[in-house]
Amino acid sequence: MKIGVIGSMQYTEKMLEARDALICLGHDAYLTSLHKPFIGKSYEEIEPIKLFQKNNLDAIREFWHMMQGGDAVLVMNLKKEGIENYIGGNTFLEMGFAHVLNQHIFLYNPIPNINLYKSEI
Repeated sequence: MKIGVIGSMQYTEKMLEARDALICLGHDAYLTSLHKPFIGKSYEEIEPIKLFQKNNLDAIREFWHMMQGGDAVLVMNLKKEGIENYIGGNTFLEMGFAHVLNQHIFLYNPIPNINLYKSEI
């Protein structure tokens, strides 16, 4: 199965661990090709990198192209800024891409307990 691993780039290392675990299980798993600058960075260092990639490297379309021919996405919805099982805007957009592409959507953790999330997701 070809599986994209998505989530907040704050957790790039955990996303890489999930990718590697999926590969060990025989899957073709991948992250955005723009992930390397996030490795080992603090939250404060990550935010400007994310903005630069979105505005200058067309990061959203980059992942859209990678998703073509995929079977599924794994949403690494971890705790972020006090929100359990966080799913941010870009991740939600990528989940929408997966839906339109008829891909399975797997959540690492349950849907966040936030008004409207359960019905929307």
